Amino acid sequence: MQTEARVGVVVDGGGSAGGGGCGRGAVVVDGGASRKLITQQRQQSQIGTVPQLLAGGVAGAVSKTCTAPLARLTILFQVQGMHADASSLKKASIWQEASRIVREEGYRALWKGNLVTIAHRLPYSSISFYAFERYKNVLQLILGVESQGENITADLCIRLVGGGLSGITAASVTYPLDLVRTRLAAQRNVIYYRGIWHALQTISREEGIAGLYKGMGATLLGVGPNLAISFSVYDTVRSYWQSHRPEDSTVLVSLACGSLSGVASSTVTFPLDLVRRRMQLEGAGGRARIYKTGLIGAFSRIIQTEGLRGLYRGILPEYYKVVPSIGIVFMTYEKMKQILSDID
Repeated sequence: MQTEARVGVVVDGGGSAGGGGCGRGAVVVDGGASRKLITQQRQQSQIGTVPQLLAGGVAGAVSKTCTAPLARLTILFQVQGMHADASSLKKASIWQEASRIVREEGYRALWKGNLVTIAHRLPYSSISFYAFERYKNVLQLILGVESQGENITADLCIRLVGGGLSGITAASVTYPLDLVRTRLAAQRNVIYYRGIWHALQTISREEGIAGLYKGMGATLLGVGPNLAISFSVYDTVRSYWQSHRPEDSTVLVSLACGSLSGVASSTVTFPLDLVRRRMQLEGAGGRARIYKTGLIGAFSRIIQTEGLRGLYRGILPEYYKVVPSIGIVFMTYEKMKQILSDID
């Protein structure tokens, strides 16, 4: 959940198609920096919608693959307190858990669930991109905004609301793949789900179609705050940076500001992400249900049994993957844009 918003912010900073355009947080400055920004905007318009979408999808897939071991560690830590005594898990460390995975499951297990993550990225990106453009047009009509840039406040409102609605739409449509990813990544030595299709069939048969949407409430609840925090932190820091150091590289500014916004959004919304993961695993493999009273009940039980720190179980590997994830997706996206523009 956090990563989606962060990727949108960073790619947007470099000239993305998926979240509002380069102009939303940019400060126009004199000299080379201004010309560089204009060149990037022209390059974006030259490659068109489909190549932009392809570039974003490939960038997301490469980034997810490179950081998959940290993503799996995050999930494993998040769900540790479900079926075990939480007090016995406090000594677990990232290195110990990674060593256990390699020792018991092999090196390839560090990427368990990554295939479904990549399968999830392409439709998610496509739907978010398409939905954002549609929502943006509708909101512009409602607010009476004819073109981007004529009203800064209205533009910000359109981007935040449109981004939030497009995120909710994409998450709702592709949610079953996200749930399957969690269940595959959470498997340890006992393999209950043999793959994506087998997991979808098994969950539908044993838990009904509704079983494919367990925990979606926490996902949708976190989309708005996640995007709002990411965009506001990114815009604020980026504007301040460029106003004081306009000669700095656009890539460096976007990477640093995107990383900071990622850490901020992860910190605030991580408890929702943890609850989402645990609710996704409710009833998996025939296990008994633990959180029977919905989202609020899940929060209450975690706090009672594990304390407030339990809501942040797994936050360290999440932090560790923020910078490389954003750096990889940004650089891959820019490279793909260059390649596709050359082909055209």
